[in-house]
Amino acid sequence: MTVQVSLNLGWAILNAAGLSFIGLGIQPPTPEWGIMVADGASYISSGRWWMVAFPGLTLMLVVLCFNLLGDSLRDIFDPRGD
Repeated sequence: MTVQVSLNLGWAILNAAGLSFIGLGIQPPTPEWGIMVADGASYISSGRWWMVAFPGLTLMLVVLCFNLLGDSLRDIFDPRGD
């Protein structure tokens, strides 16, 4: 159960950010990674790429960490593992 929760938590964060990115999730002015990426997309052509890069990288790292945590917990708790 713990492994499944940790794996699904990463997907839940990614889904919430994706919905906010397309305007269907949490509405501004509430800070959210999807909104930050959507707002920063208009600044890419002006050379301010970090407006998109930092929220996007943070989102990627958080989802990756939750998936690696779930995978590690599965390795620890798997009774049939080698």
